[in-house]
Amino acid sequence: MSPRTLSVFAVEGIGEITAGDDLAAVIEAAAGGDLQEGDILAVTSKILSKAEGRLLPAADREDAITAETVRVVATRAHDNGVTRIVENRLGIVSAAAGVDASNTPEGTVLLLPVDPDASARRLRAELHRRCGVNVAVVITDTIGRPWRNGQTDAAIGVAGLAPLADLRGSVDSAGRRLSATVTAVADEIASAADLVKGKTSGCPVAVVRGLGALVTAPNNDGGASHGEAGAAALIRSAEQDMFRLGTAEAMEAGRQEGLEAGRREGFDAGRREGFRQGYTAGLAEGSRGAEPAEAFRGAGSDDEAPRAGLDNEGADGGASGKGPKATSGLPVSGWSSTTASTP
Repeated sequence: MSPRTLSVFAVEGIGEITAGDDLAAVIEAAAGGDLQEGDILAVTSKILSKAEGRLLPAADREDAITAETVRVVATRAHDNGVTRIVENRLGIVSAAAGVDASNTPEGTVLLLPVDPDASARRLRAELHRRCGVNVAVVITDTIGRPWRNGQTDAAIGVAGLAPLADLRGSVDSAGRRLSATVTAVADEIASAADLVKGKTSGCPVAVVRGLGALVTAPNNDGGASHGEAGAAALIRSAEQDMFRLGTAEAMEAGRQEGLEAGRREGFDAGRREGFRQGYTAGLAEGSRGAEPAEAFRGAGSDDEAPRAGLDNEGADGGASGKGPKATSGLPVSGWSSTTASTP
């Protein structure tokens, strides 16, 4: 058996990208002769955003972050300012909503592509048309991890391969059936490619070779007609997200929920106590032959709530002059003054 090997190399010669540039043509010129069937191209989202005109004037990056934010996960102040971990319009949770101010002209910021999966599909289809080889495309961006220091590249757009490898139900080398393992293949490819692309080397595209078995058959739309899930499949749903808020934010949310629950409980308790007082006052007034409504108004209650606790039949109320008999609390209609006798 031949050893399993994986090779990763950066594509040299890709210059500055501006709005309207044809990325497929640029990549073909730089690497077209080197591309092989089954290669996977990892493309930094920054050059895709530039080609799609996502460079915007912004005097304040914070305003741009706010505009791209759908939900705040955590906010922390530190010596260099404030870091906001947020969910952006793509559903991606990251620092600063993916708004980038590095390697951009002064006074501008770069937003993520509008639809990275669709962009990946278009780029894949065009590369296949131009270069005549079937490749997959992974759009990458730098993202931090909640449990570990440092950042790594992850996939935000995918075409031509399944972003996840679901191993649940398979058997490991010891014969045990796997029940939870789902490998984020696209993220692993993005991370491997970043080792050769780097952050400051000016190499925004890398080729990952040796994983041809993962690359799907070519078509004219980069995979859309095959129903490929794309990188959107990597985003955990709200129902499955066990860490939807930062620690401080989760504590504050719990405090607010507790306050609201306490207010509701206090209101309910006050209503019960008011009912009790009105009911007691109604019994006392009834024993003196007063109209129920008068007694209830005197107790500070409305006419209806206390009356619900009075026994319409009042077994010995009229005969003995003791007023209507209390019941077990089941709602009944009001009692008639004609059933009470005057002492």
